[in-house]
Amino acid sequence: MSGMNRYRSLNDHNQKKFGKKVYKLSLSAGLSCPNRDGACGDRGCIFCSRGGSGEFASCSELSIPEQLEQAKRRVQSKTRDNAYIAYFQPFSNTYGDPAYLRRIYTEAIAPEFILGLNIATRPDCLPDDVLDLLSEINAVKPVTVELGLQTIHPATAAYIRRGYELSVYDEAVRKLHERGIEVVTHIILGLPGETPEMMLDTVRCVGAVTDGVKLQLLHVLSDTDLADDYAAGKFEVLSLDSYTDILCRAIEVLPGHVVIHRLTGDGDKRSLIAPLWSADKKRVLNHIKKALDDRNVIQGSKADTHS
Repeated sequence: MSGMNRYRSLNDHNQKKFGKKVYKLSLSAGLSCPNRDGACGDRGCIFCSRGGSGEFASCSELSIPEQLEQAKRRVQSKTRDNAYIAYFQPFSNTYGDPAYLRRIYTEAIAPEFILGLNIATRPDCLPDDVLDLLSEINAVKPVTVELGLQTIHPATAAYIRRGYELSVYDEAVRKLHERGIEVVTHIILGLPGETPEMMLDTVRCVGAVTDGVKLQLLHVLSDTDLADDYAAGKFEVLSLDSYTDILCRAIEVLPGHVVIHRLTGDGDKRSLIAPLWSADKKRVLNHIKKALDDRNVIQGSKADTHS
């Protein structure tokens, strides 16, 4: 790569938006997913853990105020600003009765130390009444909706049992943007059967419409159907070098305004089967940083690379 490529980190974005560093407090809404309750499937996405990708969230049996306090205790030693974003993480957090959603969203943004609300969900779980509710909340404190797309390729989407077409994602992004709501899109790098160019096609397509991305390494976790396919030798996971190369290329093709919320990801070490190198988070992040430096890919300030 010639010249210099600058990317916008989550820390840069939050510093501009809130004027300080903020931390996410992961919450559980106690909701399910249409890919688990029979609406479009009952086994979930092929890679999804029993916890619905929310192993680090608080217990759903606690009230939202209790979850906030519990989550805050986990990270408060890292910050003096007492500034946080409430983050509904596991499963599909717009997949519920609007009255219930109104209550938990309102409770989540009520404390003064909560500066914004992040909601992880599926593009097919955004009916108009929920979109209108999100718009109301967004008028009080900024809302960001995270959409689990993972790939634009139909064959891969079918294999991972995503359960909706790409057009559903496009429509969800359009409707959220019409209401002034930021969108972050999850992309998994290393999905079985995808070449690096296919992964970059997803990044380019998403980069044209989204406000932010989470670039996630494919993890093989125990008690998933993906683990069965891995044990049967149906695919191989990426090496650290291969993942880093694809990641750097992905950053290079993203538009400069797209905020990079994640450069890798955490699999629960207790259930991680592969790739085992991903468990050494410090080593992985140092490896990625060196590769970005070598390619003259820079950030405006120190990146929050693993939020």
